[in-house]
Amino acid sequence: MRHMVVETYTSSPEPVYRRAAERGRMLRDGLRHVDRWILDDGAHDRCFQLMETDEARLFAASSDPVSFEVHPALGLGEAAARLEIGWGGA
Repeated sequence: MRHMVVETYTSSPEPVYRRAAERGRMLRDGLRHVDRWILDDGAHDRCFQLMETDEARLFAASSDPVSFEVHPALGLGEAAARLEIGWGGA
């Protein structure tokens, strides 16, 4: 299942960026990173990530100075099918 994860860096993004540059993403087994976008507001302190896992418990708090919001996510076609609306678009 896909999840949209919103990370807000509680002090500065620099420690998180630095750790990722030095050690990589360090994801738990069973958690797959799909893509991410950083808010372009000058502070660069919020990250939107699309992740996949069948185990939502894998999103437990990390030691990084980050707060998390985790939202289950559907593609538009999947959502339309659940609403029984035909959707031919991308």
